[in-house]
Parts: sequence; structure tokens; C-alpha cells
Amino acid sequence: MYLVTGGAGFIGSNIVAALDARAPGRVVVCDRLRSDVKWRNLAKRDLADIIHPDALPEFLSRHGAELRAVIHMGAISATTETDADLIFRSNFRLTLDLWDWCATAGVPLVYASSAATYGDGSQGFVDDPDLAAQARLRPLNAYGWSKHLTDRRILRRLAEGGAAPPQWVGLKFFNVYGPNEYHKGSMKSVVAHLHPVAAAGQTARLFKSHRPDYEDGGQMRDFVWVGDCVDLVMWFLDNPGVSGLFNCGTGKARTFADLARAVYAALGRQADITYIPTPEAIRDKYQYYTQADMTRLRAAGYDKPFTDLEDGVRRYVTGFLEQDDPFV
Repeated sequence: MYLVTGGAGFIGSNIVAALDARAPGRVVVCDRLRSDVKWRNLAKRDLADIIHPDALPEFLSRHGAELRAVIHMGAISATTETDADLIFRSNFRLTLDLWDWCATAGVPLVYASSAATYGDGSQGFVDDPDLAAQARLRPLNAYGWSKHLTDRRILRRLAEGGAAPPQWVGLKFFNVYGPNEYHKGSMKSVVAHLHPVAAAGQTARLFKSHRPDYEDGGQMRDFVWVGDCVDLVMWFLDNPGVSGLFNCGTGKARTFADLARAVYAALGRQADITYIPTPEAIRDKYQYYTQADMTRLRAAGYDKPFTDLEDGVRRYVTGFLEQDDPFV
């Protein structure tokens, strides 16, 4: 069996769909469904079980010998979350507990890190596992800090000869967009936020630039199609000899204006964009540029091209957001 924590969430449910296609009835999801629409992210899947996070230790005790891999996507992922104690328990402690369990049980582990570990980008966006390089990074929020601390702790353990899973992969996800993110509210991708506006023929609002070296709407991100993230996870599962900390982006930064124009184009409409001031509460921590360095991943042997922004947005808009059933 495969265990996917956070399997009812955005990236997790897309990974579950791919695993379900490979091994129907052999995927276990660990997540909190609560009362929102997250259950619909799993409604098409032939799952072995859905377990609450509180039941995870008992599940591992009873069924650990049956697991082929643990894909750990569960986390407090809101960059605006202010409860640092909750973030630490969920993002750091649980990941280290799963690391210990996988190391003892001999089960591969893939876990979600984040591009938020890079902070303002002044140290670049290179997935360098060197401890000194990691120490120079300064995340801008508690979420990024929790992921960064996890990466550093794992790399420190390895440097000191600590036990490790037979394969381990930490993925630094950049700006992921795609289906099954509808439960995320304000944390949905910009594509999902802009779609209803553009579909109604209204004006899209993007943040103004407050730096002279960037035009309004010229702020840049490495936007990555969720299907590419899934393909990468599946590639690692198919290549158990590859371990390490890797970026998960496209390696090509694009502007928010490009993204907005792609949404309108996917709907066959002329782009209509206006610019509003960036809220002062986030202005001093706002990133103007992110771009994943993909050198290490390519050197590890991953040679599949990443989806171009316009193609990915068109696929998302026409194949999901414009459909009665927008779920994978």
C-alpha cells in the first residue's frame, strides 16, 4: 500500500489520483476531511482507507509492513497562519516522527518542503544541501521557517550519520496551481482567484509594484502545474536510488501579468487588468521574484519538460474550472 498524508488536500489528492491509477484500492489517505469540500477531492478514488491523523500511529503499528512508500504532504500550509506552536507541531514534529518510523521500517519517504524556505531570495533559489548554505536562508514567515527547520534537521542528522529511510526526497514546491485547490480559500492560486473574474468579463486586480525595478504586475513567480509535481513524485518512486532535497518548479519565472493574460486567453477574452496597492501588512515581506534552480534535479536524471505557463493555465481553465465537475 501507499500512504499519503494530506491526501485530501490540493497536491496530495492529485498524487492520490496518480497512485490510484497505478494501484487501485491500495492507497491510504491520512487527513482531516472536516465539513468542507475536501472530501470531493477524493470522491473518484478507489481507496483502501481514510484515517484521521490522530489514528496514524496505530495504523503504522498495524499495517506498516504493507507500505511501499509514505508520501507526506500533510502540513499547515497557510503562509498567513500565526500560531507558530501549531505550525511547529504539524510541519516539523510530524515530519521528523515519520522520518524516524520510515528509517526503522525501511520504507521510502517523500515529504513536502517549500520554496518559502528561501525567504526573500537574496541567497538565491538553489536546493543546496550543504549545511552552511542552508544556514544562510532566512524564511519570511512561520510556515517557511517550519519547513526550513525540518530540512536543516534532516540534513544535520544525515551529516552526523543518523539513520535514514532507504529513499528520502524533500520537495521544495514553488507556486503550484491546478485542480482540487478549491477548499483553500484565500490561499488558492491566482489562477483560481482570477478565473471567475475573467469569466464574468470583469477587470482583474493585481498588486502594484512598490519597487522601481519592477513594473506593476511585473512581480515574478515560478508557477508550476500540479500535474508536473505529480509526475516528479511518481518518478522518484520509480527511481528508488535517488534521494535528496530538490526544487519542484519550472526553472522559468513569469510575471503575474503574464498569468492574468493567460487566464483571459484561455477564456477567449481580451485581458483587462488594473493594479491596486499591495496591502501594507504584507508589503515589507512581499517577494518580487522566485525561480527554481533545477540543476540538481536534472543532474539526478529527471529529463521530462515542465508545462509552459500558457499551456498549464489553459488546461486548468478549460479542463476543470469551466467544467461542471472541476475535480480530478
